Order: sequence, then structure tokens, then C-alpha cells
Amino acid sequence: MAKNPLSRLDARVLEGFRALGDLTGTTSDAMDECRIVGAVPGSVLRPTDPKARLVGQAITVFNQRREATSMQKSGLGEIEAHKLAQPGDVLVIQGVANISSMGGVSASVGKRQGEAGAVVDGAVRDIDHSRKIGYPIWSSSVSPVTGKWRIQTVAINRPVSIAGIPVRPGDLVVADEVGVCFIPFDRALEVLAVAQRLTKREDDRLAKLDSGLPLKDWIKL
Repeated sequence: MAKNPLSRLDARVLEGFRALGDLTGTTSDAMDECRIVGAVPGSVLRPTDPKARLVGQAITVFNQRREATSMQKSGLGEIEAHKLAQPGDVLVIQGVANISSMGGVSASVGKRQGEAGAVVDGAVRDIDHSRKIGYPIWSSSVSPVTGKWRIQTVAINRPVSIAGIPVRPGDLVVADEVGVCFIPFDRALEVLAVAQRLTKREDDRLAKLDSGLPLKDWIKL
């Protein structure tokens, strides 16, 4: 199972995204301006905690359905991804619909490793536990059906596809109640610069609105 070390973004880039008020909305607008496709609605990847916000680099896991079911040995191997995690990283799993790729034990390991959370294109379970320990997960479904005997982890830190979006190890992941955005590693600084410009413009417009500027004049801004 291949595992590659991540290239690391400057901490100031991560902090810049964390400082954005409308996290995924502004990021999505900035990605549009940069001609990057990578935003996924919250109706597709739903958060276990609607108050959670996440900014971190992706550690990827590629899971597939097992051809033969065996209850002798678990095929899930995301523990190897947890071992690679540095504080603030995000576990990103290409999973299987309606079969859990992640449960409470895995969430606890991720929490102990200091991960910011996880994104799973597939099912997760034990979400009451992950909420309780403060480990947010965005997933396409929830299911009590375990993946231990039904899923095989075939790669760690290799490219995956999440809701049709290609995600590479080290790519930036930002997520909140509205959705999830995946930003290619080598374009994170570019997207941040645009997002900060858009934020400043929006803040200026709202400040003028609050100041009592007539609506007919405000619309022209």
C-alpha cells in the first residue's frame, strides 16, 4: 500500500483561510475566478456537526468494495493514514456508498493524532461519538453497516475522487456547514489572495450599507 509524505503549505496560508468569515462561500467564489472546479455542496457531503469549520491538508485513502466477504480480518486500513497525520491534517476517504468507511474508533484515533476532521465520499457511522469528541466528519451518507468485512483499503496518499472532484495528497481542504472545497496544493496561495480581496470588498459594501447609504447608491457599488 503506497504511502508518500506530504508537501507542506506555509502555515500562513492555512491561517489565512481560517480567518475567512464566509469560509466555503468565499473560497468557492475565489475558485470560480481562478477557474478551478472543486466545490461540493453541503447537501452532497453533509457535516456531522453543522457548527464545525475545517481547514487542512488532505491525507487520502482509497477504499473499494471487497470481492469476497471475510469476517476473519478487517480490510480497512485508514490507520496507516492516521499514522502519517500531522496536527491539522484532514483524512479524505474515497469510500463505498452505504457501507461505513469510518467509525468511532477511527475517529478517536484521528482526534488523538490532532487531525482537523475527515471527509468521506461514502458512509460513516458512530457519528454521535465523533460529535462528542469534537472530530467533525463530512460524508455522503451514514450507515450502521460496517466496512470491516466489506471494504478493502487499496492505497494511502494516492489521488482519489471525492464527489467527482480529483483530490491529491496535500491538497487543501476547507469545509463548513455550506459544503467542502478542495484546492490544488500549488494553487492555494492564489485562491487565498483572491478570497481575501473578495472578503475585503464584501466587508466594505456591508459597512456602507450599515452606514445608511441609500440603496440606489449602494447597488452601484
